[in-house]
Amino acid sequence: MLDKVSSCLLFLYGLLYQAFVPCLVPELLPANTVDHQQYLGKWYFKATVSPRESDIQKFKDLDNMWISMEQPANDTLLVTGHMRRGDDCITQIWTYFIHPERDDVEMEGRPKRRTLLWSGKWANCSECIIFQEVEPPLKETDSEDSLNRYLLYGRQGDVDHEVVKAFLENMSCHNVLASVRLPQEKEFCT
Repeated sequence: MLDKVSSCLLFLYGLLYQAFVPCLVPELLPANTVDHQQYLGKWYFKATVSPRESDIQKFKDLDNMWISMEQPANDTLLVTGHMRRGDDCITQIWTYFIHPERDDVEMEGRPKRRTLLWSGKWANCSECIIFQEVEPPLKETDSEDSLNRYLLYGRQGDVDHEVVKAFLENMSCHNVLASVRLPQEKEFCT
């Protein structure tokens, strides 16, 4: 009985807390209107979060990662990822298309995946950017997206623990609790 009362009180406290101290929401950077030039260049991976471990599992094997973003055409972004897994360097290239009627970018070969860009100021980092990758449910009867993860990137190679902490705390307020931070113990790949 005492457990049920305690649970109810904690639940009510959580609801009241959310009413008076709501979760912060990041600023969307609409891909169809944002100045892409300011986001081109080198970005270092800081952390990823998701409501589910399975969405971020592939990042757990990495030591470090950085990406280079280029714009070879007005409606295209080219992202080259450099990842270190153990002693191996892996390079992967992704092409994203910018559509004038959409605020997200479309990944080549993944037309159902939405990639949204969010301001890093939400993680107390003006030199950061957040990518959100979302895919719809696999079945029409499913209520959850089949993929939903957020990836934090910064302009600097070293990890600012306060930035990562702010990112994780803001995401946990939205009940996004599974996270991965790369150890960055080895040299970055080139």
